[in-house]
Amino acid sequence: MTRSDAIITEEPLDEAAVREAVGADAHGAIVLFCGVVRDHDGGRAVRSLDYRAHPDAQRFLSEIVERVRAETGVLVAAAHRVGDLRIGDVALYAAASAGHRAEAFAVCERLVEEIKRGVPIWKRQHYDDGVSEWVGL
Repeated sequence: MTRSDAIITEEPLDEAAVREAVGADAHGAIVLFCGVVRDHDGGRAVRSLDYRAHPDAQRFLSEIVERVRAETGVLVAAAHRVGDLRIGDVALYAAASAGHRAEAFAVCERLVEEIKRGVPIWKRQHYDDGVSEWVGL
């Protein structure tokens, strides 16, 4: 992971590195969210995805991770993959660790929502019928 425990990469994501980034002896709960490319969306069969990132996406992700950590006091980390992904590939890992599970779950969910809302990464879905379209623009 980078200095801020946030990374955007074209390489397959390293689950162990994300988990390790939030490990602490005082924390009894680690929540790890794994966002996986699925084979359907909106009733249509999906065969693959492209994720493309704005040149400043890394900065946005780092700022979100740092802000969530500062505002909650919970250790958090995230890794987002860009490029061409197939069904079953991991697109996002987000993790939070805290003294107790309820806090770790809540902060991890907040982290995922803030990443989806605030990091300029766009998804183009390729459907089985040969059509491709950008989603969430």
